[in-house]
Parts: sequence; structure tokens; C-alpha cells
Amino acid sequence: MRLTLAVGAVVLALDQVTKLLALARLSPGLPVSVVDGVLALTLVLNPGLAFGMLGTVPPGWRWVVALLSLGALCALGVLALQLLPGGGWGAAFALGLIFGGAVGNLFDRWRFGAVVDFIDVYWKTYHWPAFNVADSAISVGVALLAFRLLSPHPARPA
Repeated sequence: MRLTLAVGAVVLALDQVTKLLALARLSPGLPVSVVDGVLALTLVLNPGLAFGMLGTVPPGWRWVVALLSLGALCALGVLALQLLPGGGWGAAFALGLIFGGAVGNLFDRWRFGAVVDFIDVYWKTYHWPAFNVADSAISVGVALLAFRLLSPHPARPA
């Protein structure tokens, strides 16, 4: 549990610091090239869920998006209660990444009514939806957790 909380706290801090920098130094929608043709920093406020899903929900209904996010965090909490006792450090690390990222994005929804995204990966005219440190942590955490859950577990000696 300590590892989960420590990783979550580091992810949350890194996420919030990078978002504050993005808000202070970037203009909405104006890309700043980092690697030409591949990576730019572009400030976007995303009122929807992951990758902009439900982003067109009218402002008066955005509380529904926040409730869905909170519900997902609660479901993750239930999963954590089942996995942490015997899941080892891998499960604890993965859950820390997911929790830290989810809380970071939830803070944004509470403060701004939208999530601050600023990492823009693209090739020619094809852009991946803008994302942030929290989104990255969630994605890596989910992948690690899925790998952990789908991989065969060695039998433990009795």
C-alpha cells in the first residue's frame, strides 16, 4: 500500500507541476514544436473523457463526466482492495500510476471544468489526441496491470 501511495503522490505532483507550466507558458491551440513532424506542446482544455470522448457534452451536463470519472476511481479502489494484498510490487506500482493520474485529472475537472492537456504527438496531418502526464501514467499503469492479470502466476509453495 505504501508503494501505491508513494507512486500516486509522485505522479500527482509531476502532473500538476507540468500542467501549471503548460498553463503559464503555452497559448491555447498554438503548438510549440519540440521535435519537428512528431511532437509539439499544444495547450488544450478537454471537457470530455479520455481522448475527448463526451467532449461535446453541454457545459451544464459536465458534472456527468466528472461523476463518470469519480465512478471509475471508485471501481479502481475496489480492484485495488482485491489486488494489493497478494499482488506484489508490480500491482502496487501499476495501481499507484493509475490512482495518481486519475486524481490529477479529477483535480483539473474540479478546478477548471476540463482536463489540461498539452502533449501533442503527430505525423503529417494525423494527430493523436492531446494528453498529459496523468494520461500517460494511467495508460502505462493499465498496461502493466493487464499484463500482471493476464500472465500466468507461478504456483506458490505451500
